[in-house]
Amino acid sequence: MINVVIGGQLNKQQIEKQIMELGGSDVNVSVKSDLDAVMALKNKQADYYVGACETGSGGALAMALALIGSDSCVSIATPSTIMEKEQIEEAVKDGKVAFGFTATSSKNVIDMLIPILLKK
Repeated sequence: MINVVIGGQLNKQQIEKQIMELGGSDVNVSVKSDLDAVMALKNKQADYYVGACETGSGGALAMALALIGSDSCVSIATPSTIMEKEQIEEAVKDGKVAFGFTATSSKNVIDMLIPILLKK
């Protein structure tokens, strides 16, 4: 079982629904404010943080970058690029636990990210 918190600025309910559909009983998902989501991650009440905004890094990851540091965070989709599955796997392998992405890419990146997190 993995615990995922959703922060960021956009599509929180859509992201929650998609994660629950992909993960089933293997994923516990909660939607929180950015601060509460990152604090849950920092305090080991969550395993992973995901968030969406227009840029994939600003509103999606600002609080995570500030509180847990850039070594734990990665933008997996920006307006101009979306990471390949292999790049996301490498980011997870490298210890990234907070993932930001654009609202428009959320379906595609969540479809790649959640199975990778469940395999870890």
